[in-house]
Amino acid sequence: MTSIDERLVHETAAEYGVPGPVAQELMGRSRPCLYLVPDREVPPPWRENVRAAARTGGLPALPDGVDWPEGKAPLVLSVDCAALPHDVLDIELPADGHLLFFTEIEYPPESSVVLHVPAGARTTERAATYEFNGEATQIRVHEPHTLYPVPGLTLDSDWEGGPQTRAFLDGGGDEDALDSFEEAILDRAFKGHRPGVSVQIGGYSDPWDMAPDEGDLVLFAQMAGQAIDYEVFTMNLIVGTREDIAARQYGGLRYEQQC
Repeated sequence: MTSIDERLVHETAAEYGVPGPVAQELMGRSRPCLYLVPDREVPPPWRENVRAAARTGGLPALPDGVDWPEGKAPLVLSVDCAALPHDVLDIELPADGHLLFFTEIEYPPESSVVLHVPAGARTTERAATYEFNGEATQIRVHEPHTLYPVPGLTLDSDWEGGPQTRAFLDGGGDEDALDSFEEAILDRAFKGHRPGVSVQIGGYSDPWDMAPDEGDLVLFAQMAGQAIDYEVFTMNLIVGTREDIAARQYGGLRYEQQC
């Protein structure tokens, strides 16, 4: 797992007039993530070694004998696990093969599925039509776009409720300075201005409503609707236990759409 640079955090805190104990509290409520972004949003420091690792939309390549998942939800994301940076996340993903995400992003999904296609499996691209009641039916196919992985940092949405931070604010601390400090840390971890619309793997969720990653549940993936289709204004979150994610028991994942 990539750890946050403690020296950078404290230097940034001093720059914004934030006390050291508050900076320490922020570090304790942070988790690493991977942003999957278009080429134009990859920060310059990452460009030399970055390689394509994901694709939105398109048609799925599935192993022989594996059909389009029941419910016929669209393919929204394919991730090449071997192309992801290693030792970044604090959740365990497959080292290779592809993760395929099937779900609706325009309205609450009736069915959602994540499949892992093992490396080396013989696959065939599936058509987006199937027969239903004797008639040909079309599955929604989102336009494919290539995405690149960039490490980042996320914060627990309630991190400012910690005792040191609360004491700082209650004692007249500058809330705007604290917000600017937080934003600066997240941008510096990304080594550029973080994307406003993206796909995120791991880390804390950045929900529009209540955070679904609470208790034993951690964020597996978060997909802004606009990252898949620019006309879709939803936030799509997938959570599960660390144990299920590590064991590839993706049937136990939970899906939530916010709008």
